[in-house]
Amino acid sequence: MAEMTVQDLAKEVGIAVDALLTKLEEAGIKATSADSAISDEDKLQLLRHLRTGSGSVKLSTSGDKRISVPSRKRSQLKVSGQRGAPTRTVNVEVRKRRTFVRRDPEADEAAAAAEQEAAARQAEEETARLEAEAAEQRAAEEQATAEAEAKAKAEEEARLAAEQEAAEKAAAEAKVDEAPKADETPAAEAPAEPVAKDDAPATEAASGEAKPAETESAEKSPEAPAEAAGPKRRVIADELARGELEAARRRAAENLRRASKAPPPPPQQQRNKQEEEQRRREELHVAKGKAGRRRKSGRSPSRVRVTTEHGFARPTAPVVREIEVPEAITVGDLAQRMAIKATDLIREMMKMGEMATINQVLDQDTATLLVEEMGHNVRRTSEGDREESLIQGAVGASDDTAEKQPRPPVVTIMGHVDHGKTSLLDYIRKSRVAAGEAGGITQHIGAYHVETPNGIVTFLDTRGHAAFTKMRARGAQATDVVVLVVAADDGLMPQTKEAIDHGRAAGVPMVVAVTKCDKEDADPERVRNELSQEQVIPEEWGGEYQFINVSAHTGEGVDSLLEAILLQSEVLELRAAVDAPAKGVVVESSLEKGRGPVATVLVKEGTLSKGDVIIAGANFGRVRALFDETGTQVQSIGPSMPAEVLGLSGTPEAGDEVLAVGDNLRCGGKLNTPGHPPFLELKRRSSGLRLFS
Repeated sequence: MAEMTVQDLAKEVGIAVDALLTKLEEAGIKATSADSAISDEDKLQLLRHLRTGSGSVKLSTSGDKRISVPSRKRSQLKVSGQRGAPTRTVNVEVRKRRTFVRRDPEADEAAAAAEQEAAARQAEEETARLEAEAAEQRAAEEQATAEAEAKAKAEEEARLAAEQEAAEKAAAEAKVDEAPKADETPAAEAPAEPVAKDDAPATEAASGEAKPAETESAEKSPEAPAEAAGPKRRVIADELARGELEAARRRAAENLRRASKAPPPPPQQQRNKQEEEQRRREELHVAKGKAGRRRKSGRSPSRVRVTTEHGFARPTAPVVREIEVPEAITVGDLAQRMAIKATDLIREMMKMGEMATINQVLDQDTATLLVEEMGHNVRRTSEGDREESLIQGAVGASDDTAEKQPRPPVVTIMGHVDHGKTSLLDYIRKSRVAAGEAGGITQHIGAYHVETPNGIVTFLDTRGHAAFTKMRARGAQATDVVVLVVAADDGLMPQTKEAIDHGRAAGVPMVVAVTKCDKEDADPERVRNELSQEQVIPEEWGGEYQFINVSAHTGEGVDSLLEAILLQSEVLELRAAVDAPAKGVVVESSLEKGRGPVATVLVKEGTLSKGDVIIAGANFGRVRALFDETGTQVQSIGPSMPAEVLGLSGTPEAGDEVLAVGDNLRCGGKLNTPGHPPFLELKRRSSGLRLFS
């Protein structure tokens, strides 16, 4: 094949000339310009450099912002021949290419600034709109107040005008009545003069204040004529009648004014007042219709009058209740909760086209529809709510008011068999745990913690992922960070994929530790390529996963791994209450000779102390002893700390939730007596704590 220039090779490959010159220079090929000649040996050398140095990564024409990762998958397909022809084997090759684009920080900053400006503008518009609405509302309120004041003023003026008109009318009537009376007065006084001349004592008595005495003497003396006393009596009667009329008018006006202000009394209260008034007016020993007659000697039964002024009044408005509807309820129980008869509820179901009996069980949806049809409010409940209320009643509400403090992260090591998990854990333990402890450095349980200059890290050994799977299935969420261990000389394996699935299902962040990097055949780039096919993209490729190259023999990268774990925990902002009842999860449990049931407990919140009463799944008991991972007996442990617990009634399962009750009083009494009722009640309650079993 004839030699070609750099420009021809760039056109054939499809990249820029400058990028090709850069790659040629990195491969050690002398090419100074686009017209430089390229031989076949130079091409092979460039190809070897690209394969060994950059793996299977191809650069695109957009410079360093795009990286293409191709992948190939070869398989065989057997095709049967037609009309008795033999079966053929066809080789099938599937090629895929994934391109990763690096983000431009300047473009991101510009977009963020634009979003902030838009948010500020929107906030200003919203503020202006709210101020305008507030101004409109104030104007409407002021207008309504002015209208109400004008209306009240008009009503007051109308009332005053009506009272003035009534007063003027009454005064005019009084004047009209006084005119004829004034004319009658001289006529009445004229015939009285002869009487005064004939009888002087009678005149003196009539001119004084003793008018009743004059009337009395006139009645006694037969000589005095009746016409002399008649006009004076009429004058006195007219004055009394006029006074009574004025008083009646004043009382009527006062009653009218009071009636306009006070609300009308209810009918029942009015009837009670009428009965009371009638009872006061009844005469003693006088029967109705038989006044003046003696009562019968027979003794009539006495009637008991019951005053209903402060008695029960039947409600006129319907009573709306809040009904708790469980997952299953009978017709009779539902009617009892709604305070109605079961027959009324069955009649309502018949109207809806459903035939039922009083003992028929209804589901939650049907019961909800019936309660809403009867006009009540519905509150759905379930067995989980009852269990939560029981747990809150046993644990108490002290953990809600306790102050939360930062806690160490809980890290789970996962990976394929023989990929260096045990060696990595042993190196971390031997290099971080202080020497000189009793019995040496021995891992007694499947969890331990190490101290670093930046903080404490708690490691959890899953032992074949069995405990982690059960914890994930029951929602324990005891793990904060997952460390995925992959050997650099072995690559991606089936159990590694299973670990990735477990971590994603639990929803926890993951850090990848590439072990055995000190070997000669180690290829960390291959591990990155294989994990990228499982959507585990490293940070240097634009992903979100941290890849750390470590070696358990030389200790390379162990410090970086611990720093990455602590950095991930700082992002999570892990906090827990310390001065509160302990809550945790069972990592593993066993039955040991001489010790009884032993459970490894990882505390998530609160403090677990010696002597506390705990519930672990379907088992319970008092903590008799606590041992840390070195076998040393301790008095208490805090959040994110593991320990062995002795004193349970049985061996709980891995992943069971652990709750500290605190004392016997919250459980109802003594716990050391198996036949005691509180003991049985606690056992019944604890058997329902497995929410997902």
